[in-house]
Amino acid sequence: MKVVLFTLNGSWSHSSLALRCLRAPLERAGHEVCLLEYTLKDRTSHVLEALYAQRADVYGFSCYIWNLEQMLTLGENLKALLPSSKMILGGPEVSYATERFDGMDWMDAILCGEGEEELPALCEAIRDGTPFSRVIFCRPPAVMRDEGILYRDGEQVGSILYYESSRGCPFSCAYCLSSATHGVRMKSVEQVIADLEAFERLQVARKIIKFVDRTFNADVGRANAIWKALLSDRFTGQFHFEVCASLLNEESFAILSQFPKGKLRLEFGLQSTNERTLAATARHIRADAVIDAVRRVWSMGNIHVHLDLIAGLPYEDYRSFAKSFDDAYGCSHLLQLGFLKLLYGTALREREREYGYVAFTRPPYTVLQSKWISYVEMQRLFRIAEVMERYLESERFAHTLWYLTPMMESPFAFWEGLSLYLEREDERPLQKISQPDAFRYLLGYAKEFFPALDETALRQMLCADFTKGENKNPPAFLRAD
Repeated sequence: MKVVLFTLNGSWSHSSLALRCLRAPLERAGHEVCLLEYTLKDRTSHVLEALYAQRADVYGFSCYIWNLEQMLTLGENLKALLPSSKMILGGPEVSYATERFDGMDWMDAILCGEGEEELPALCEAIRDGTPFSRVIFCRPPAVMRDEGILYRDGEQVGSILYYESSRGCPFSCAYCLSSATHGVRMKSVEQVIADLEAFERLQVARKIIKFVDRTFNADVGRANAIWKALLSDRFTGQFHFEVCASLLNEESFAILSQFPKGKLRLEFGLQSTNERTLAATARHIRADAVIDAVRRVWSMGNIHVHLDLIAGLPYEDYRSFAKSFDDAYGCSHLLQLGFLKLLYGTALREREREYGYVAFTRPPYTVLQSKWISYVEMQRLFRIAEVMERYLESERFAHTLWYLTPMMESPFAFWEGLSLYLEREDERPLQKISQPDAFRYLLGYAKEFFPALDETALRQMLCADFTKGENKNPPAFLRAD
């Protein structure tokens, strides 16, 4: 029987690990399997044509908050074109509150949870004409499967390759879907090292190997052993891990300090420094200890450090978020402002009314306001996040920002002020502003709000940033008179 596994990725650089997890079990069950991956930017008509051309017996749709709307449109229209084909939906976005899809009769089945065992069984039932339930709740296996790296020679993939060395999370954060399941299953150190060696045989130099483990160092001894192995020159990729700062020990710091620059990327979750907020979201951490650990890694100078905050959490008002921002600023290469999403299956979704949440009714369910923060304030934070993405995350203004930011009473005040200045000076969306104009506005903001600064030094830094980032001579308005 022919089975098409399909998803829409966020961009060309991504590839779907979920589809590859399902491929091998289906093939072992004797099915012909075809993987189809497109992106959100691909035309719907083009994607539908490609799906139709397969004329498969079964289509499996991998659904997430970023692609659900398009997946539903494609599935409904594909079923109309191929009424005898079975449409099966799976993925985190359809695994909870399945009653949302009761009126969508074109769906033949919904798989809730891990589908490596249930999908082959369902396909067997379809092949044999055996009745099956429309909603199937998958039972996770007791141990972590060892299927290797799941990527195959000759596959067209982007710049990021995903790898899973464990499933589950030791924590139960109220905003995260990992809280809906319990326990952590892990591959052994030996299995992980063998898999990473298999990546090398795929010639992954200049690729990012991104571990999707929710907390890679949940077992700190295992994490240290894997990091120690990665110090070897035989591993040439760049490796990205989501890490709990509180679980790093002295051995962790010693190993991490030995990595060559650019080989490792670590992402840490802080989310807030408000103690009441952390308690309400079951974040059992000491914020100051997390910041100290993150700063310690960042100060090594050899690892790219990413630190996350989330706006919209319980008990976090605008002023409290500004304090969390200031507390976290300056101890990482990238401070990421995320925005709370009320995901189905999470504890915060269950307390939506109690906390006065208003969120988008369609994916990704981003919070618009709460009992503690207004819609206007959330929109201001959205704008600040956009400005930081343009100026800070791009790393094209590094010298100038290093010079300017400490002059304001707080880092948050600096970015809030820049966002307001840009709105005043240019009504266009930020992405429509040219790069020279972005430099022009930063110069204007600094001259207006920091009158005591050394303008000659500022222009020199702006020129240095422009020359490095744009690879051309800076415009005349940036150069010193």
